[in-house]
Amino acid sequence: MTGRYQVYRAALPEVCAADPARMAFTGDADGRCEVFTWDARSGRTRQVTDRPHGTFHHAVDRDGRVWWFDEDEHGRGHWRFQPFEGGPDRPGLTGPPPGEPRGLAVGDDATVAIGLGDALTTAVHIGPRGGPAREVTRVDGHATLSGITPDGRLLALGRAAGSALAVTVLSGDGTTRAVLPGDGPHGRLWCLGFAPAGDRAELLLVRECDDQYVLVSWRPDDDGGPGTLTTHSWCAFDTEITARWHPDAGSVLVRQDRHGRSTLHRADLRARTVERVPTPRGTLLDAAPRAGTDVHYLWTDTANPPRLASTAGTPLPPTHGITAPVPGEHRDLWTPGPDGPVHSLLSLPEGRRGPVPAVFLVHGGPADHDRDAYDGVVHSLVASGFAVVRVNYRGSTGYGPRWRRAFGQGVGLTQVDDLAAVRADLVARAVVRADAVGLWGTSWGGYLVLLALGLRPDLWQAGVAVKPVADCAAAHRTSTPALRALDERLFGGTPEQVPERYERSSPVRYAAAVRAPLLVVAATRDAKCPPGQVRDYLAALRHARVPHESMWLETGHDGYQGEHHVAVLRRAVLFLDRELRGPGRAAAPQTPRSDRSGDSGRVRTTVPAGTGTTRHDERSSHAEGHHPERPARG
Repeated sequence: MTGRYQVYRAALPEVCAADPARMAFTGDADGRCEVFTWDARSGRTRQVTDRPHGTFHHAVDRDGRVWWFDEDEHGRGHWRFQPFEGGPDRPGLTGPPPGEPRGLAVGDDATVAIGLGDALTTAVHIGPRGGPAREVTRVDGHATLSGITPDGRLLALGRAAGSALAVTVLSGDGTTRAVLPGDGPHGRLWCLGFAPAGDRAELLLVRECDDQYVLVSWRPDDDGGPGTLTTHSWCAFDTEITARWHPDAGSVLVRQDRHGRSTLHRADLRARTVERVPTPRGTLLDAAPRAGTDVHYLWTDTANPPRLASTAGTPLPPTHGITAPVPGEHRDLWTPGPDGPVHSLLSLPEGRRGPVPAVFLVHGGPADHDRDAYDGVVHSLVASGFAVVRVNYRGSTGYGPRWRRAFGQGVGLTQVDDLAAVRADLVARAVVRADAVGLWGTSWGGYLVLLALGLRPDLWQAGVAVKPVADCAAAHRTSTPALRALDERLFGGTPEQVPERYERSSPVRYAAAVRAPLLVVAATRDAKCPPGQVRDYLAALRHARVPHESMWLETGHDGYQGEHHVAVLRRAVLFLDRELRGPGRAAAPQTPRSDRSGDSGRVRTTVPAGTGTTRHDERSSHAEGHHPERPARG
């Protein structure tokens, strides 16, 4: 087979528990994200899916069946599977109506549980693999099926971590076995999944408690009671974590995000010990314990694209991509602030002499953070002669609960203050030109770009907002239930309850004050940052005669097609070059080049997306470090 593969959202290959040589992963196939298998014994790669809009959600079960979510352009569909070696596609379960993916779990006995959602509810269906489904529960709002016991007898359902129904444990018939709250004095609670082995079921969780994150486990009672919750206070961390069970279920691998970088720790639940797992300095985009003491991880830093590694030397799918490090100088910057220093990741072009034009890449979320990790946008901008600044403003994860809760000046307003403070710091240090500073953000990052341009128009000379929130109240009315709940938590109520807060934080209120040229990129089928409120913002710009450009994509909020990423990258870099360096000086953007030599006749796996512009900010990877499908705008 001929081709190359490029991971859009870097993650480890899924490994078959019964045969670890069998793996599945997502990668690029002619500009689309698709599912592939890789056999470590033969070194053979096989493309599993080939869909017009691409495929992202996937898994491999204990028997080696490869699963993927067959969704339409609106994100609704069904789970399907086929044998690892290939064969006809089959429905995971027959009978359920199409819905949004809210979790897949397959027991060792081939019992399948599937979570499917719509705008109002989440349903869980269960049945034998490929057989008829029965609905065992339906709950209001957004929920995620988080796991199934090996024998298929218990299911775990996660909801808002700060709610009274943070985690619900169900029997296979839908009977509630336990409700684990995350509200009030209990502290927020996230569900990470059931142990893959052992005589008794055990559910792994993380709780936020006393400004720390602590491992917690739950075990059912033999008499059908509510079970026992154990807090492992000896295993606590000061910033966000996620964790995975070791295959023997006696220990867990903890990944901590701290100050823009990652560390790994092995926690032995029986011996009550924690030991560091050595990894290079940088970011671990994913990590998983395997048999024995082996750990697979995906490592990167700003200068180096992600690479797969095994602590035991286990063969992993080969990666081929950008062969040279990102040019330039990469360092940290700490800027004094009212709630503590603001951390930024700074990348400077090679051969810099004096201040240079700069682009602030603004991350989304807001419960996310920029990492010391390779980013194709950073690479393109630095290679084109720009300084790149990635600010982990107040509200970001990776700096502890207090930093994440620090919205003292209001939603968005606090974050704009931090962007302005870092800009002033860099200008005072003669690192960037005060007359050539631009902003670029996606989703909630795009929202901050619009808000900053209107609130502090004297500071910025250009802006790029991709799929942004432009009107907080309008976005709340037309967005998804999960994001409405997020807004209500941030603002302290609905637009009807606290209208002044939504208005004060809405970019559309300040549209007439914008001075800098602005490029707005939006999507016609965007459910998270709906297109209607973007059109209203563009109309306000036109009314105020603000110079701006717009670009519309025929996609949803999360697209899996590389051509859209490339199109936005080129348009944005050329726009910023023209506006920050003057007419007649624009040059073609310097995009990273993959190693494409010798592709004929063999498969290449390229990690990561060298030209990705959506900057997904791990949106589908971890909820503030804990949960794989958090509600967040990006």
